[in-house]
Amino acid sequence: MSISGILIAAAIVGGTGLFIGVFLGISGKKFAIEVDEREEAVLEALPGNNCGGCGYPGCSGLAAAIVAGEADIGACPVGGTPVAEKIGEIMGMSAEEQIRQVAFVKCGGTSELAKDEYEYFGIEDCIMAHMMQDGGPKGCSYGCLGFGTCVRACPFDAIHIMEGIAVVDREKCKACGKCVAVCPKQLIEMFPYEQKHIVQCNSHDNGKTVRDVCQVGCIGCRICEKNCEAKAVTVTDNLAYVDPAKCANYGVCAEKCPRKIITPRA
Repeated sequence: MSISGILIAAAIVGGTGLFIGVFLGISGKKFAIEVDEREEAVLEALPGNNCGGCGYPGCSGLAAAIVAGEADIGACPVGGTPVAEKIGEIMGMSAEEQIRQVAFVKCGGTSELAKDEYEYFGIEDCIMAHMMQDGGPKGCSYGCLGFGTCVRACPFDAIHIMEGIAVVDREKCKACGKCVAVCPKQLIEMFPYEQKHIVQCNSHDNGKTVRDVCQVGCIGCRICEKNCEAKAVTVTDNLAYVDPAKCANYGVCAEKCPRKIITPRA
């Protein structure tokens, strides 16, 4: 190929590239979508964990929803009140005080206190074990299987397996809800951080059945309900429940409970 041919080819390629560049530049400006400056400011105010606990696809999704008026300014469970106040300033709104929530595992049946029906040799995953006979090897069909599916789901290292059951670190928990979503036994629930008395059991079996498989499970004796001055404790379907909205944290229910199950582990 002659030198002139090479120069002509290079000129054509260069000209084509220049044309495409100019075209893309003009198109980018003409069809550019304007981004609300508030959205960028809100995104910067969010913690950036992208945990999805707010129900949106990451912090950017929540920021867009807040600016669009589709989400509350306090929708981020990780940021809590401080972040809600920052976003409120950006949006020109007043933020309501956020009640800090933490996850709690409603099972006290440790390896020593609860019986197993059989030995499980499958994949160490609660969802897989739950598919086995009687919902897993644990004698209590409501109890924590302890294979750590919730541990692996937590992005904040706030839940661990201790003595065969999952236990939440209240100080690390950001209430993202990941552990709640993956627990096949539906044992994990959100409670106010200040709540001191929670029933650490989720069994609805009768007292005799509970005694046969667990040394600490709730037997529905109603002693806690009868002794609660605040009327915060109710027993329904063989299981006691402490209403956080009514509980005054007197502690009488925990003292009177013969199974000593109304007390958080963490």
